[in-house]
Amino acid sequence: MPESEELDRRIRRLVLQNSVQHGGVARPGPVLARLLATDPDLRRQSATVAELIRAAIASVAPLSPDARAAELAQLGGPEAERGPVTKDAGGEFPDLPGAERGRVVLRMAPFPSGALHIGNGRMIFVNDFYRRRYDGKLLLVFDDTIGSEEKRLDPDTFDIIERDLELCDAKPDAVYYKSDLIPHHYPWARRVIEAGGAYVCVCPVDTLRMNRVTGTPCPERGQEIGATLDGWDRMLGGGYSPGEAVLRLRTDLADPDPAFRDRVLFRLSDLEHPRVGHKFRVWPLLEFSWAVDDVELGITHVIRGKDLVIEDRMQRYIWDLLGVHGPPFLHWGLLRVREAKISKSKSYAEVKSGAYDGWADPRTWSFRSLDRRGITPEATRRFTLSFGLSLADIEVPAETLYSENRAIIDPTTPRRAFVEDPIAVDVVGLPPELHTTILRNHPDQPALGTRTVAAGPAFWLARRDVVANLGQEIRLKDLANIQLPPTPPSDAPVSVMFTSRENKRIPRLQWVGRSGAVPVDLLGTEGEHRAGIGEAALADAPAREVLQFERVGFVRIEADQVRGARPVRVCFGHP
Repeated sequence: MPESEELDRRIRRLVLQNSVQHGGVARPGPVLARLLATDPDLRRQSATVAELIRAAIASVAPLSPDARAAELAQLGGPEAERGPVTKDAGGEFPDLPGAERGRVVLRMAPFPSGALHIGNGRMIFVNDFYRRRYDGKLLLVFDDTIGSEEKRLDPDTFDIIERDLELCDAKPDAVYYKSDLIPHHYPWARRVIEAGGAYVCVCPVDTLRMNRVTGTPCPERGQEIGATLDGWDRMLGGGYSPGEAVLRLRTDLADPDPAFRDRVLFRLSDLEHPRVGHKFRVWPLLEFSWAVDDVELGITHVIRGKDLVIEDRMQRYIWDLLGVHGPPFLHWGLLRVREAKISKSKSYAEVKSGAYDGWADPRTWSFRSLDRRGITPEATRRFTLSFGLSLADIEVPAETLYSENRAIIDPTTPRRAFVEDPIAVDVVGLPPELHTTILRNHPDQPALGTRTVAAGPAFWLARRDVVANLGQEIRLKDLANIQLPPTPPSDAPVSVMFTSRENKRIPRLQWVGRSGAVPVDLLGTEGEHRAGIGEAALADAPAREVLQFERVGFVRIEADQVRGARPVRVCFGHP
């Protein structure tokens, strides 16, 4: 762990920054996530660091807004270190170079092979943030050029992706498809050839790869421009079969990066395209297509992941070759949620096979799966933007996202009782006036009202709670105290004794009154189903309502749940 004084300074600076950004109330989750993301060695002491953060939040709370801002600047906060911070986004976002309000045009470029997921968050929310900042436009341009046999386009996902963007409140201003723009790419290819920048190569794929690694020119590299134009026309006219010829960019074969040496610009494919069928056989690779489209679509700034730096080089090389002025590039680093095991190809296979419950299956970590869990798009937006436009690769726990969502939904979310793997318990001697009780729908929000709950003397308790407290006096939460038996329960109802109403410092167990209780099927984040019993009020819960199961976490009633149907099906959101 870093020296205590330095760590205290970093914590206090982040707490002050978070407090300023969120109107005076610092959030421990994002502060902890930022520390752990930038200093992985702290993860082994995360509990200690969390305590230090809570202490710093308590210390900062009494300060006035002016005092917080002044101390933040004194500690070298973001204003002092990195220039202005856009506080409504929660992170640090530099001005776009040369940007003019009302004239900024940005683009998102997903490959249509599945629903958008948490890993696409920066593409969506960072571009949308800048669109809003500059009152600009955001285009959706599907990267639907023909891929390989292993990376097929899925025609269903065009509409899915558009609906995902609407769900994220990032609806594009216009939608384009690369497959419609192919005719615009061919004249650019001819211009590159006429500038002496490309040649038609007929080397086998293995030879091409080996020559690139060794820096060896292939026989066609010395082609005259006329011969290349003839070869290009032959490609367009069906004179070659797929795999027989490609159009390659003529770069430096001694370039330090072998991947940049004479890269392929166009290739041939007879695969059927889901939108345009067999209309085109000559398909551009993505970096060439973007060299064209970023100019022809009027893109003013390209904001994308730093893993696409070689695409930047390709685009600039082509623009320089043709004397074209293209937009500048800005980048972000990888933002990964530790618990999200995302594999788009695996998710696609599992969705198509039926192993997953569609793209809304919690294991996909798609935006529609987060919505199913009751995680709001606004929480995902806040979570994503809280890290700014950072080039650092960041890995954070899911709790950071959950903390953002909790802050949004907790004040308006009713509480309900649920117990998993229930055991029937009969309480002997429970006073008649405790056979029903009135409970608040939210412990801190009187405006959410109350509900009358059927209590005992017949209850459901969670088996693991009973087993963990055998022989002890426990408290039925918010109701009464009972004495549990010393021996493990069987499947028969367990008879226990009422002891008192006194609110003692003893274990508190969640309970459900057996009268009117309803069976519940709880879908977990790994696709598992957990059976339990919920209180009677769940029977009237409307589809998609978000609730908090006390001592379990936030859940959402399934979208297709019909009132009166049993069991009541819910999807777990987070603790």
